[in-house]
Amino acid sequence: MAKPGVRADAYGDLQRLVDNVYKRSPSGFVSNIDVLVRAEIDDLNADLLEVINLIPSGRYKRATLCDQINSIVTAHGWGYTYGTVE
Repeated sequence: MAKPGVRADAYGDLQRLVDNVYKRSPSGFVSNIDVLVRAEIDDLNADLLEVINLIPSGRYKRATLCDQINSIVTAHGWGYTYGTVE
C-alpha cells in the first residue's frame, strides 16, 4: 500500500513496464491488454496493477499510454511514491 511522501520499493516499476512493452517496437501501438499481461508477468504490486487496470481499453502509442498512466498515478496521489513515466 502506498504511503504518501515515501518512495516505494516499487518506484520506477511503471517506467520499466512501459520500456518493456515498447522494447520490440518503440514507435508502435500496444493495447491495454498487452500492458496488463506485461504487468502481471513483471509481478507488479497491487497498487500498480490497479493503475494498469484503470487504463481505458484501446491501442496506444507510447506518449498516449504514458499520459494515461501518469493521469491515473497523479489522480491517486502516487507520483512521488511510484514515479511517473515517459
